[in-house]
Amino acid sequence: MRLGVSLAVLVTLGWVLTGQAARQTHKPTHLVTDWSHRHLVFSQPRNAEEARRLAEDPRYDQQFNRQAARHLMQVPMPEAVRNSFASGELQRPGHVHHPKLHRDWSEDLGSGGTLPANYFPAKYSFDVNTASCATDPNPDFAVFSTGLLSSGTQASIVAYDNLYFGCTGTRPQVYWAYDTGGQILTSPVFSEDGTQLAFVETNGGLGIFVLLKWAASATASVTAPGPITTVLPGAYHACIAPCMTQIILADQSNVPTDDTTSSIFYDYKNNFAWVGGARGWLHKILSVFSGGPPTELKNAKWPLQVSNSLWLSSPVYDRRSVNVFVGDSGGLFYSIDATSGAIQSTAQLDFGTGITDSPVVDTNGQLAYVFASNDGSTNCAGGPCAAVYNLSTTQFVTGGPVGKVTVGASSATPSPLYSGAFDSNYYASQNGTGNLYVCGNTGGPPAIYQVPINAGVFGTSTAIGGSLSIGTTGCSPVSDIVNPGTLNPGGPPPVEWIFSGTQAGGTPGACGGGGCVISMMIQAWKPDNLYPLNTAVLDSNFNIQVVTNILGGRSGDNPPTWNMATKGDTTDGNGVATAVVWQNQGPLSVLSQPLWQGSTLYNLGDIVIDSNNNYEYCNNSGGTSGLTPPTWDTRTGKNTADNTVHWINLGPNPTSALPASGGSTGIIMDNVVSNGTLTGASQVYFSTLGSQVCGTSGTGNCAIQASQPGLN
Repeated sequence: MRLGVSLAVLVTLGWVLTGQAARQTHKPTHLVTDWSHRHLVFSQPRNAEEARRLAEDPRYDQQFNRQAARHLMQVPMPEAVRNSFASGELQRPGHVHHPKLHRDWSEDLGSGGTLPANYFPAKYSFDVNTASCATDPNPDFAVFSTGLLSSGTQASIVAYDNLYFGCTGTRPQVYWAYDTGGQILTSPVFSEDGTQLAFVETNGGLGIFVLLKWAASATASVTAPGPITTVLPGAYHACIAPCMTQIILADQSNVPTDDTTSSIFYDYKNNFAWVGGARGWLHKILSVFSGGPPTELKNAKWPLQVSNSLWLSSPVYDRRSVNVFVGDSGGLFYSIDATSGAIQSTAQLDFGTGITDSPVVDTNGQLAYVFASNDGSTNCAGGPCAAVYNLSTTQFVTGGPVGKVTVGASSATPSPLYSGAFDSNYYASQNGTGNLYVCGNTGGPPAIYQVPINAGVFGTSTAIGGSLSIGTTGCSPVSDIVNPGTLNPGGPPPVEWIFSGTQAGGTPGACGGGGCVISMMIQAWKPDNLYPLNTAVLDSNFNIQVVTNILGGRSGDNPPTWNMATKGDTTDGNGVATAVVWQNQGPLSVLSQPLWQGSTLYNLGDIVIDSNNNYEYCNNSGGTSGLTPPTWDTRTGKNTADNTVHWINLGPNPTSALPASGGSTGIIMDNVVSNGTLTGASQVYFSTLGSQVCGTSGTGNCAIQASQPGLN
């Protein structure tokens, strides 16, 4: 019976995966990326029924395309898909090294914007298999809110195309920009085809649900937004772009309600949207991007006051349980029956800032992960803790919190705890097993915590990489990004990164003690994998281990006993001829090593960063470097002579940092295009929370694109 079920699952998965391959081969597969896709996620199906159900969900289809590389590498690969790679029908993306892809671009959004740290820009890709520039009929583009009250000389929302370093002409270019009549403090969401957006803006205490059809413009800019026609909701679906409509959010008595805290969650399957806001009201909007006139559902049940006199964070709708999940500023977390409006509530979970961010709901694992800035306990050095809870999506009250894990200390006035991100192991698992990364320690200097999860059960969290700041300050949500490796079965693994931002006192030297965006390499060791020279992994002791074999090697079936000493070697593998030799670079740390300096005295154990962004270890008892940089050997474990200093290459720098005034918003990724496409087509996007010099475009809050490996 088990064999029969397993075969059925494999056949169904093969149908799902090969269906994806067929669609990508015959016509463009569009992809939208916005805040909501990190908050409703799907672990792998455990049986044929789950696989069929997920295949019908547009969000699973989008997640598959966004993370196709990690899924194909770790889900058992059907023969038909493997043959597609062999025949060239599917291209193999990426490689496993750590190139600096290109300089970032930075565009002025206007000075004094007030976007929150859990705001996210949005991106639309016309085809997951290619990157499109402004010269294409349908270019890829990224959308940013400015965080400013709009006017004739200040856009509230802007889109950029010509995004990539390999595009010709000015990079980027304003694709369109509009004065929508308000201030957008919440994250935008796309229609599935990318032709429309929805967001909530605020103006004079009114929360306004906005639907917008955009049109490309050759003249619009942030300071000269293009014209747009405002129509009544009944005329919206037939209006010619650029046009927009507005729905003023109101309570049961038609008294307007504001919204500065809750982004729209859109359900692609049913074409309706959920949004919260002030005074605890939850709104349901029907016929959002198509069908009849878009309208707020108003009857005896809706809109629904979930929490009296408190604001709501962004809701998440889970189609499997048919529930909406949302938190409030009083620290309570709710499950609302999307049909009946029945409300179930936890006891108070957050005793600090309230639940400021959305839960992360694993619809297939039937768990909601909730992030609390202060758990009300005295378990962290006699004071409260920052904590993550998980709750059953189907047995909300009777089950209560399934689990809880602390992620550092808190205080009476903590920083918010924003959402974390799962790693690729979690997405590839069938039972919610992997790691969650969270920026915690809300009562002091923020730090990244790794939370192991085994079948939905929390393990003990560990702070990794050191403090992100020298003082108590907030940080942004954590994003996890996989830069795929070759997809040959048993081939080299991907390179996985996490990103977060700190709002002040950034510890990496590149940030000068100010706001900072920081990335860390967290790629885990995997059994029976081919590892080329210079490949790095994060071992179980949170040290960086780098391959020194010139021709690479294959790992063993079980993790080796890692050498804990910096520069120490570990042999890993079943056979001497094919074993991997790892060299310990030392603990993962955001504290930057100093750059190499000429005519400088170095002692045994000193580490510098060379001109190739590799770590170099002084291997003699003392010496003075030359006047000019030596010709560095780029191979891990190899020596470089530098006047009287002997250096050993410890491998690539596993962390990067970029100054960001006031910190950063949430970070979205663009990492789906295949090998051989435009240079600089796999990037990260975010905004600064404060004003700074934005490249050559002015001084203000900046919309930024940066490379994944180097943030440069």
